Amino acid sequence: MTELGVLQEGRTHRMALRAHARRLRRRRAAGCGLLVVVLALATLLVAMAPSASSPGVTPARVAHSEARPATPARAHPGSGGYGVAPAGARVGVRLKLPVVSGLLFDVRTGRVLWARDPEQILPIASLTKMMTALVVVDHARRNASVLITRQALDYSGSGVGLLPLGKRVPVQTLLYGLLLPSGNDAAIALAQDVAGTQARFVAIMNARARAMGLRCTHFASVSGIVDQGNRSCAADLAILAHAVLKRPLLAQIVGSASATLPFPIKGGKLYLYNNNPLLRLGYPGADGVKTGYTVAAGPCLVATARHGRKWLGVVLLHSADPSGQAQELLNAGFAALGMAAGA
Repeated sequence: MTELGVLQEGRTHRMALRAHARRLRRRRAAGCGLLVVVLALATLLVAMAPSASSPGVTPARVAHSEARPATPARAHPGSGGYGVAPAGARVGVRLKLPVVSGLLFDVRTGRVLWARDPEQILPIASLTKMMTALVVVDHARRNASVLITRQALDYSGSGVGLLPLGKRVPVQTLLYGLLLPSGNDAAIALAQDVAGTQARFVAIMNARARAMGLRCTHFASVSGIVDQGNRSCAADLAILAHAVLKRPLLAQIVGSASATLPFPIKGGKLYLYNNNPLLRLGYPGADGVKTGYTVAAGPCLVATARHGRKWLGVVLLHSADPSGQAQELLNAGFAALGMAAGA
């Protein structure tokens, strides 16, 4: 072979080696890419798999349909385990009229029997006053009296309407005025007496909500007349209602259909009537808790009732028929518990 032929043969051999090396590199790269994809898919599958030690699913994630009512599994810090009782009877109710969010629960245990989007954050109108009342009973002396200021008379929305400027009214009377006719004037007077200003009182309300573990809840006013920034959810409101009912004075107030109270006007008496439709209609065993309404919040209701040892509560937010829906849910709940007890 000539020298030129040898050179050409060597060049051809080197080119073949380079081509073979490139093919090997491409194969290795493809193999590495496939390995990365396989590892990523394995990691995703592990992350999606339920863990035996992981906490349960929250009501907002499982209760979007009335056909599958939920038991909440989230424990609220400071709630003493309220809302995380073992599963029991379920209630299947299909409400004919709309409600944006709602909850049917056992007042003693917090166990949920029916739910619709219970952690949806919504304006709550005068349901706010449940927290107002809690803060007042924790900070005001029960036998004290409250000075009625000009600011207390400069209110909008519902009110007691007869508060005498410059005179003193018993705290207990104002609490009835706060919770029965949902007096915004009573809310202002009580807030000023406890904290000096409404703003400082609202700060106390929000601190209390955090301490109770109310993760949906934020307050912007002492009465709920302001919707912007004033919000909660059905799950938090069930816990708040439970806290109200644990206070003997507040439980007595919210369970009253009407009240006659000492008042510094001619005749010395103030006559008040509860806005709660279950109490007004005489629903058997009704014993609380609070109504609310603004344009943004719509009709709202937190209601409770007892039948023997059974004690149920219902929260309805932006309901087309709070009275009818509350009765329907409570009736179904008591029937389900009765059947469970007899099983």
